Amino acid sequence: MAEFISSTHTMAQFFQIHPENPQQRLINRAVEILQHGGVIAYPNDSSYAIACQMDDKQALDKIRRIRQLDDKHNFTLICQDLTQVSNFAKIDNDAYRLIKALTPGPFTFILNATREVPRRLQHPKKKTIGIRVPDHAIASLLVETIGEPLFSSTLVMPGESSALSDPYEIRDRLEHELDLVIDAGIVPDEPTTIIECSGKNLEIIRQGKGQAPMLD
Repeated sequence: MAEFISSTHTMAQFFQIHPENPQQRLINRAVEILQHGGVIAYPNDSSYAIACQMDDKQALDKIRRIRQLDDKHNFTLICQDLTQVSNFAKIDNDAYRLIKALTPGPFTFILNATREVPRRLQHPKKKTIGIRVPDHAIASLLVETIGEPLFSSTLVMPGESSALSDPYEIRDRLEHELDLVIDAGIVPDEPTTIIECSGKNLEIIRQGKGQAPMLD
């Protein structure tokens, strides 16, 4: 069994975690890695993604570097439930009803950020944040155990159009960049449906895996 190593090491740890019945002790160790400034690859209901603690600037910069993102990218907070979402995003009644109906599930909601959201996570001009409540046991348990949203970005490598879906390939390509790869088997890349909730109207701006018939 690998002992916990702080994030100054050069090789990613690799945990096999059951996608439906995650082992709590391995989730606890993943959370410990996050709390020590680690960046992890983890599965959710639409792809593999990389995540760090929300207020960890160094880890956030590392995610930007891995994905080669500029500051105009809409970042996402992975939340446990709607109650948690409302601390970090301004939700009117229509948006609340919509998010309640569609979560947990493969949707990203673009909402106006509250003051709880660190400025560097917000879209620089629009002051918006992407919010997700994924329908995946590992993602849910990570957020529940750490007790706050996770800062997350889909694991699409620079110059590629789809997310990495095989944890062994993620380890091969990123073992010197990441602190942990969670292996939950292959997760095919099926992008989330993005719903804009920050303006007057609720509208789908990218149709993906999630279906929202009430907006058709």
